[in-house]
Amino acid sequence: MRYRPFGASGAAISTLTLSLGLDSLTRGVGAASDLIYSALEAGINSYRLETADPVLAEVVGQALSNVDRKLLNVSLELGAGDGRRGSARDFSAEGMTGAIDRALHVSGLRWIDVALLEEPGEDELPQSSLNALKALRATGRVRYLGVSGDSDVMDAYVSTGAFDVLATPFHVNVDWKTRSRMRAAREQDMAILAYDYFPESLSTEKKAVTLNQPKKGLFGFGSGGRPKDDPLAGAGTFAFLHRTPHWTAEAICLAHAMTDPSVSSVMIKARDAERLNVLAEVPEKDMPPGLSAQIEMARVAA
Repeated sequence: MRYRPFGASGAAISTLTLSLGLDSLTRGVGAASDLIYSALEAGINSYRLETADPVLAEVVGQALSNVDRKLLNVSLELGAGDGRRGSARDFSAEGMTGAIDRALHVSGLRWIDVALLEEPGEDELPQSSLNALKALRATGRVRYLGVSGDSDVMDAYVSTGAFDVLATPFHVNVDWKTRSRMRAAREQDMAILAYDYFPESLSTEKKAVTLNQPKKGLFGFGSGGRPKDDPLAGAGTFAFLHRTPHWTAEAICLAHAMTDPSVSSVMIKARDAERLNVLAEVPEKDMPPGLSAQIEMARVAA
């Protein structure tokens, strides 16, 4: 595992963050604990709770209880409900403060490193809620305030200077708006967490080929794509992600996300230790020569 500085404190964070939600509990509490133990053995010291569900918080807290708290980075997603059916979005001061207090009480984690607001709308986050979060940060119950999402309103939240962390989608075909937002976040000295590094649009070779496939031009002229048996079929697209020897498309996308020095950590999902260990090997591997150039060429091909 590799590590990078996180936040103004300079604390080290693993380049991978294990994201845990209610689906992590579907195989039982014991399996969820074993997954966290496997992550610790792989060197992962960063964890995200996707909801403030008390059962999830308790499982995570117990699994991490034998590790020096100062060596861990735990994020808590706020505002999107507790993940259960019927739960509503809630960015009120009372709702978010209550979620943090409950999570801390049942987990024994003592503090939350990042209170991460799940894509609040333009009018969803009142000043009273932000003041309450700042008060929690001042008392040490929360270390950093973060905002997560990819809508245009994220630009406004980044520009306020009120947040310490930005969580954003980041992958090989991310658009210029996201890249611009990441630059703005860095200029605000915000730490950046990346997610959705392997989007559905790249999950199969067929999708990767057609994503940036040139279309026929005016009056039908233009390449319109090449026949499947053409040796250059897929050229200028992301087809190479599925054709690189000894690499899976997901591993390439994950490795690429970690090559950006502005990204502190990339969030991953794993249901079992086997998948977790496969992903945990990626930070130690160097991408094949020329692959970064192929990614950039495919990204601008359209």
